[in-house]
Amino acid sequence: MSATPKILLVNPPIYDFAAYDFWLKPYGLLSIAGYLRSRAEFTLFDYLDRLHPFYSAHREIESDQWGRGRFYFEKIPNPDCLKDIPRSFRRFGLPRSVFQNFLAKNTGYDFVFVGTVMTYWYPGVQEVIEDIRRAIPAAKIIVGGNYVTLCRSHAEKLGADLLVEGNDLGPVWDFTGIEPDLNQPGLWEAYDKLSVGVLKLSDGCPFECTYCLVPKVYGKFRPRSLERSLAELELLVKLGARNVAFYDDALLFDAKNVLVPFFDEVIKRDIKVNFHSPNAINARFVTKDLADLMVRAGFKCFYLGFESTSRDWQQQTGSKVFSEELAGAVANLKSAGAEPNNITAYQILGHPKTNVADLEESMRFVNRLGIRGMLADFSPIPGTPDGELCRKWVDIDEPLLHNKTAFPVILLGFDETNRLKDLQRQLNRDISQR
Repeated sequence: MSATPKILLVNPPIYDFAAYDFWLKPYGLLSIAGYLRSRAEFTLFDYLDRLHPFYSAHREIESDQWGRGRFYFEKIPNPDCLKDIPRSFRRFGLPRSVFQNFLAKNTGYDFVFVGTVMTYWYPGVQEVIEDIRRAIPAAKIIVGGNYVTLCRSHAEKLGADLLVEGNDLGPVWDFTGIEPDLNQPGLWEAYDKLSVGVLKLSDGCPFECTYCLVPKVYGKFRPRSLERSLAELELLVKLGARNVAFYDDALLFDAKNVLVPFFDEVIKRDIKVNFHSPNAINARFVTKDLADLMVRAGFKCFYLGFESTSRDWQQQTGSKVFSEELAGAVANLKSAGAEPNNITAYQILGHPKTNVADLEESMRFVNRLGIRGMLADFSPIPGTPDGELCRKWVDIDEPLLHNKTAFPVILLGFDETNRLKDLQRQLNRDISQR
């Protein structure tokens, strides 16, 4: 190994029925690299970077005003276990040849860090490992993230040199022999161009929703250092980011000690950026004062978690939020000046305990509040109570069958799934026409 280790960071392509750049960035990968800033030489290859020069020939793939947009994709055959799903399977991200050409010109890496997110996206990880082994066989490959944590025995088949589960990064430092500086922000400067960034003010979640992976993977709620979070935000803005998405799983929990001081400093320092919450925020905590502060600080797109109007269902799955709490949150956000078209409530489609009549009523309830609804397709996550219930329908030991597009079709049928999605689209059209 060279005196200054050379490390390649890879964010793999996505194999799925659908994918959209909903402020997707490899935050875990960049955070680990940030801890090793100035102690190693880094190169980033992000298959999902829509500012890559490849996209200059695909001008039809543009971003919306908040930095979201479509990925380049290629249609591929459905995997055997998904062959009965009547939707087209695709590979999203830069073509494989772009990475292979990159590897042909860039060698000598001591380590390759590969990040993972969805368990059922593992074919992209497999592809990356194959290409690295072929081009730079001496490099040691380290793979971490949700897929490894939830499906370790499956991940062991892909041939990485080290698998890193959960948040314990000690094995990374031991394996590489590099001491980290845990006060450093993510290595965002690894991008040549940056318009969108992501941020976390905390880790974990105080709730234990029966369908969620967070308690299993990230544990209990733990705030991060305010100064480190502010330093990371200022780095993002300096590098060109104008839209920043929070990846927190409980962004509003203990707001007086976490989010409020952060936004107070954002306003005090006059940091100009648009904030968004792709991870559902808890409507229970959206008070009038907090809504006012969020809007003043630059918050634009609000996604609220609201799984059902059914009180029984809410209580069975964790009692995270009730109907009246959602209504109050929406009223507070509107009063603070949030645009109704930028307020969205998630509802789960295809949950094993779903009652379709309840789901339809939930969709109409959201519509009556004057905001948009979004059906979040259910994914059976192994090790969660609700995921384990799904063994009666699918083999959840095969990660491809965790696919969120496929499971509602398997549970409810293709026609019923489409009917519900069409209803949601119609309700949203009604909102936009008011």
